[in-house]
Amino acid sequence: MFATDAAAFTDLDSFVDIPRTEGLWLSPDGRRIVVGVATPDRGRNRYTTALWEVAPDGALPARRLTRSVEGESGAAFTPAGDLLFVSARPHPLVTGEGVGSLWLQPERGGDARLIAAPAGGVRGVVVSETGTVVFGSTTPSSPEAGAARAAAKVSAILHEEFPVRYWDHDLAPERTRLFAATLSGGEAPLDLADLTGHVGRALDDESTWDTTPDGRAVVAAWTVAEPGGSQRHTLVAIDVATGERRVLLDDPAHEYHAPRISPDGTQVAVEVERRSTVDEPEDRFLGVVPLAGGTMRPLAQDWDRWPRSPGWTPDGEALVVTADDQGRAPLWRVDLGTGAVSRLTADHGTYTDFRISPDGYWVYALRSAVDSPPAPVRIALDGTSIETLPGPAEALGVDLRLPGRLEEVTTTADDGTPLRGWLAVPRSASADAPAPLLLQIHGGPHMSAKSWHWRWNPWLAVARGYAVLQPDYALSSGYGADFIRRGWERRGDTPFRDLMAVTDAAQRRPEIDANRAAATGASYGGYLANWIAGHTDRFAAIVTHASIWDFDTSAATSDLAYFKRRQWGGEPARDSPHRSADAITTPMLVVHGERDYRVPVGNALHLWWELCARSKADDGSGPHKFLYFPDEGHFIRKPCNVKVFYATMFAFLDHHVRGVPWQRPELLG
Repeated sequence: MFATDAAAFTDLDSFVDIPRTEGLWLSPDGRRIVVGVATPDRGRNRYTTALWEVAPDGALPARRLTRSVEGESGAAFTPAGDLLFVSARPHPLVTGEGVGSLWLQPERGGDARLIAAPAGGVRGVVVSETGTVVFGSTTPSSPEAGAARAAAKVSAILHEEFPVRYWDHDLAPERTRLFAATLSGGEAPLDLADLTGHVGRALDDESTWDTTPDGRAVVAAWTVAEPGGSQRHTLVAIDVATGERRVLLDDPAHEYHAPRISPDGTQVAVEVERRSTVDEPEDRFLGVVPLAGGTMRPLAQDWDRWPRSPGWTPDGEALVVTADDQGRAPLWRVDLGTGAVSRLTADHGTYTDFRISPDGYWVYALRSAVDSPPAPVRIALDGTSIETLPGPAEALGVDLRLPGRLEEVTTTADDGTPLRGWLAVPRSASADAPAPLLLQIHGGPHMSAKSWHWRWNPWLAVARGYAVLQPDYALSSGYGADFIRRGWERRGDTPFRDLMAVTDAAQRRPEIDANRAAATGASYGGYLANWIAGHTDRFAAIVTHASIWDFDTSAATSDLAYFKRRQWGGEPARDSPHRSADAITTPMLVVHGERDYRVPVGNALHLWWELCARSKADDGSGPHKFLYFPDEGHFIRKPCNVKVFYATMFAFLDHHVRGVPWQRPELLG
């Protein structure tokens, strides 16, 4: 059993122990739904995921399917309804420790069995209607080279192209290839065929793929090199029998993502990204291209939203997508013939991992919101109903009761643009006892404060008496191209003014303290927190995590340096927070992980030095703190580190906002 009241948000041990639902998969016949549930391992060093079955009609409680210590993920189904999943379970055929292999659990019951154990692991499993299985696995350029490197215990990497890192890991000599096999129904492991051979960067960490219903072809987002250390995603079709590859879409002005093949196997739906420049932000729309080759047809191009994750209806007449909209992420139906867009979910939820039933009546998805953790639901495809399904949370006795309420704040920017944000308010807040305000700035920046977050959960602060404001600002998604464009030229100043306007509106409310406030942000939100520190002293404290401090050095050392240079150009210093270091008077808590390659740790070290160098104390101390994680990347993932982060942040905020004496968290010694 788990905490079922507000105590889950006041006790950090209880909070990190809350089971987290993630991922949803539907069997081909529509009779089985499987979701993942992550919980801390015994040492609290990582979250491991188990798979649970959820009844599509809601008639039965959820039941747990897998129980290994190593965990299971990346589920798929065979045409017969057997469950496939990826797990690092030990087995005599598995050669590497911690490497994910492909397992099959029979629908009729019984133990799971290993069906594929490539040395480079398994990711992106897709299965055709005829039983062709396709997945990616990292493999050296030749078996001999890989064996020699391993035998000599060589860890050095000789790079000859860019990029060299991604998020939190190095790009090693081993690169992803696609493998295919046919399910035979026997007990023997799959006979794997190498579809692509060694293709270098082509199937990078962002590439996804799909297979035709007959299993004869695979369509994949395919990465190609460009001059200047850059790269882009094209779209290719691969013949499963021969490995022959055809280019479907390749345009230097666009990139292509998330391909999905139509039910009749003749067309490919894809997310199209018009690439950004220094002067113009990116745009996104849907495209449909014949699998046989031909001209791509833009779909709903006048729709001023960014559609993502296209899925076909069974009749092939429409696509279902998700798209941010006004601080929500509804599901939408896009008619293939007319391009007409209709909204399927009218609530304030965010819908992810959706799957469409084979009868075309239901869409199954995970629904979350700022005030609701992810949970399985089903939505009528005609938009008439949304039903919550009994999920793992109910089976485990998890019934979270929030320590406050969620409201919406609206105001107007200084240029007349409507602005809005979510405000989480403690139950105890009133005009007689107003709550101090915590401004929480989302990252991206082309994102939106719209869903439940475990890493930056506002309800932990609400349980401690803070009201938490989560505004969207110029550059946020869900408000149209012009809303993003208005922040493109001044990427610090315009979002800053939007954030201050929504903060003003929140602090005009009687239950919000007009004189006590702090600001927090991570990634681009951390960049804006740094900008705030150099441009106003209205906040009592600022927490900046994984943040850009110096645009020039950050752009040059990031894993996506080519992308940042394309957007910012050669002279981004005008929008760099480090130029205002002398103006900072607000106490800052700097948080960063050593393995952050998106915003390298040099940003935090530079900021920390700037803060310490301006200290007036004889011993060099000051009001600032630096929380450094040697074993984390851009995100704080380990349960033990999550506790340390929250404990430190709340001790810092309480000291500067409420006047509580500073007390170093016990876990930090």
